[in-house]
Amino acid sequence: MDKIVSVNEEMIQKQLGKMVRETVEDTLNKFLDLEADWICNAQRYEHKKRRLDSRAGSYKRSLQIRVVGSF
Repeated sequence: MDKIVSVNEEMIQKQLGKMVRETVEDTLNKFLDLEADWICNAQRYEHKKRRLDSRAGSYKRSLQIRVVGSF
């Protein structure tokens, strides 16, 4: 009997790796933004007297890792 469904494990691992990498990258960027808010004592673009610092030089960060192993 022929296979009705075939599974490309390499493609699945690549997609899972991409999803994990993007999730970790997004989470780290959110934590870094929260830390900057805390250090400045204000949110991004918020102009108040209590603000302690500026957020000059902010840029989108790119995570450079690869998930290796089987799932």
